[in-house]
Amino acid sequence: MAAMTNILVKDDSNPLVELTLVPVSNARPKWRAQVAGVPIDAQVTVELLVNDKLADGNYRRVMKLEVPELETLGTAGTSAGYVAPQKVAFRTPYTVSTIANQRGTAASAANALKICLGLMQGATSVTATGTIDQTVAADVVKNSVAPIVRFFVYGEDPF
Repeated sequence: MAAMTNILVKDDSNPLVELTLVPVSNARPKWRAQVAGVPIDAQVTVELLVNDKLADGNYRRVMKLEVPELETLGTAGTSAGYVAPQKVAFRTPYTVSTIANQRGTAASAANALKICLGLMQGATSVTATGTIDQTVAADVVKNSVAPIVRFFVYGEDPF
């Protein structure tokens, strides 16, 4: 098991903003962004929820991403100078799950994850598999040391 480390990810701002997701807990692996001036409950979080062995011998693996959006009302202040504190208006969650077959290999898990990533990154009838360089993507996924990828490909509880 590797030590939990920061994860760097970019959002869709223009220009792109790089978020540093910092380890919060390794009991149930969780990372949280640390954007200055943003309340803790309004930070992006990623959590690995389960790596359970099911009754049939297969494994269920789940990752949850939550992207909170802050209210903008009141941030300009009033004529009296009052500015409302920021609070979360809503969260956009993404949950990714898989059932890893007990007979599966790292290669089969990496292939399925690569296809899923291709679909998630915008594969179409024109782009085929999205925007990642597909000539190296399979090996990049299979040989990755990134904790989320290793969780889905190898079932490693990385922490």
